Order: sequence, then C-alpha cells, then structure tokens
Amino acid sequence: MQFGIFAVSDITQDPTTGYTPSEAERIDASVKIAVKAEEVGLDVFAMGEHHNAPFFSSSPVTLLAHIAALTHRIILSTSTTLITTNDPVRIAEEYAMAQHLAKGRLDITLGRGNTVPVYPWFGKDIRQGLPLALENYNLLHRLWSEDVVDWEGTFRTPLQGFTSTPRPLDDVAPFVWHGSIRTPEIAEQAAYYGNGFFANNLFAPNGHFKPLVDFYRKRFAHYGHGTEEQAIVGLGGQAFIAHRSQDAFDAYRPYFNSAPVYDHSISLEQWAEASPLSVGSPQQIIDKTLEFRDVFGDYQRQLWLMDHAGLPLGMVLDQLELLGSEVVPVLRKEMAARRSPGAADAPTHESLVRAKYGDAEPRQPRPNANRGDNVTGTSPYQDSDPERPANYPVLL
Repeated sequence: MQFGIFAVSDITQDPTTGYTPSEAERIDASVKIAVKAEEVGLDVFAMGEHHNAPFFSSSPVTLLAHIAALTHRIILSTSTTLITTNDPVRIAEEYAMAQHLAKGRLDITLGRGNTVPVYPWFGKDIRQGLPLALENYNLLHRLWSEDVVDWEGTFRTPLQGFTSTPRPLDDVAPFVWHGSIRTPEIAEQAAYYGNGFFANNLFAPNGHFKPLVDFYRKRFAHYGHGTEEQAIVGLGGQAFIAHRSQDAFDAYRPYFNSAPVYDHSISLEQWAEASPLSVGSPQQIIDKTLEFRDVFGDYQRQLWLMDHAGLPLGMVLDQLELLGSEVVPVLRKEMAARRSPGAADAPTHESLVRAKYGDAEPRQPRPNANRGDNVTGTSPYQDSDPERPANYPVLL
C-alpha cells in the first residue's frame, strides 16, 4: 500500500501571524515539502491544478518534473489534472515527457475540478463538463496506447495519422486514476479501462464516498479486470498531528476557524469526529485511518492533505516528520496484517511493465529516419507492424 500527501496549492494568510506568503514562496515551499516527503519515507507526492488566485499550480506537470530531478524514489502524481479543459493531446505529450524524466515515477489523477469560470477561460462550456471528461479521456487512452491515431469526436478538431511524442516510457502509459466525489459515470469509465478510482475523502461525513467506491468495484469486476476486492482504490484524507492530542487541537484550531471549506456551525472536535479530518496524536491518526479501511475495504493509496489553510512551512515539515516516523510505519504493518490475500497491490511503473512484458525486455520505440515532413508515409517507428500500416493524411 502507498502512503503520501496531496496538495491544492492554495496561498492563504496564516491566521496566527497575518502573514500571506508570495507565489514564489509557496512554490518553493511545495518543492521543499515534496523533498521532505521522500526523506521521511512517504511513497507519493501529488499536486493539484488551478488557474485562479489564490492558487499557484497552473502547471502541475512542470512542478512535478522539477521535483523528479530532486528526488529518487517517491512517486509523483497529480491530485487533479483537468481532463475537461486541457487538450488531451497536450496531456499525452507533457505527461509522457515528465514520465521519462521521472524514470517512471509519475502517474496522473484526472478530474473536472471545482472552479466554474475555468471552462470559458479555456473555451469550453461547463454544461458539457461530463461529456468533455469522458470523451477527452477516451482520446487520451488511445494516444498513449496506439502509435498512430485517427480520431473524430465532438469537442476538438479531428486527428488523422497523429502520433503523440514521446511515446510513454517503456511503451507503458502513466497509471491513471479517475477522481470524482459524486459522478458515477466517472467511476464507470475508470472501471471500464481497469484504471484506478480516487475519492478525495474530504469535507464530507465519514463514509460519504463509499457508495461511489462500491459502484466502481462492482463495475471493475463486471468488465473482467478482476474481483471487486482487486479494484484499485485511492482515498484522500486530512491530518494534523502532535505528540499530545490536545496540543494538536489547540495548534490547528485557528487554521480550522479561518478556513472557508469547513462547516463552522460545529466545533473542530465535532468535525473531527464526524468527518475524515484526523486531528490528534499519532495513535489517533492511525486509528482514524484504519477506520477508512473498515469502511471502504482494502485499498491501494492513502493521501493526506497537510499543506493548506495558511499552515507555515516549518509546521508542515514538522507534521511530515511525525507522519513518516510515527504514523505510516505502524499503518504499513497494520494494513498488511488486515489485508485480504486477494487484494491488489498498489500500481507502480515497474509492476505495469511486468504485467505487460513479463520477463521480456520492454519496447523502446525508435523513430524511422527524418523524411523532412515527418507526417506522411509509413509508420514513424522502426518496429511497427507491417500488417497494420499507419493511416496518414495526404498533403496536397
């Protein structure tokens, strides 16, 4: 099982000091947090995508590629890549490039986001948000799995004989998680392709997302990818840790009180009791996370939100120390002891390569010689199947 953190890239005033960091400070802090996550033994660092203030992560793939150069082991992911407003051709190319730079330590979580104005900013209609998400991933899947793609859909210009470059590392696409908090059609698409399903498990009552996760599991089995317990599930959550429970509540209270994402008609203690928000000692965080497993069944990835609401960098780094030293090692043992023998392992690039090639060497695409125009003639790769020639447009 994989344990890590995810972030939304908010730039928020610290309510205890009145200080608001600059964009440059928050970007630098996020890099330090990702490096620290690896140092303390976490498995995943994920960053979201936003195109409006007070957020900075308009290009998570750029940030993740930079972090890849500073780390060696941790898996880098997005907590949301907007499949609705990004061109799937650019997603295919940019994330394949980042996957190469990260030597396979990169996957992607697709979502629709929650910022209404982003749609017209990118020339899209929010009323078509769900059809956009479904169609765009259908195309992205083909761009990563087929060397040459002919495509005609509803929301973008057709493609004829198009090859997305570079091809994914080892000809194995980054693992795809589909994120949703309310839409069964997204869970259905994740199940259809045998991809992962991620529920952010935030700002809602305990167990709120279980029906959607259960639906995904059933459809995963329906499409023949394995049993329901072999479906690939990721969960979010939120944690604030101190050695003593009361110290954790006292330190987090001003950030809770000032954050608009919470229901302030109830207290922090009531919110922590009724929702996936975990505040307290390391043992309390452990117990709360084990309850996730009791509710949702065995799952493959647990990510916590720990960098938001104006928490200063030093406090976040201290949180990561506690998470990595006192919480995650115990959770690894406890989760393994309770795990069903039939549950799937968490996906990695190495496991996907083994599943595709077994003991054989993975494919390493090598282009044919440059013909000057690069878009006409036979397949662009030396190892293409002669029985399946590429279909290229005729240039007049």
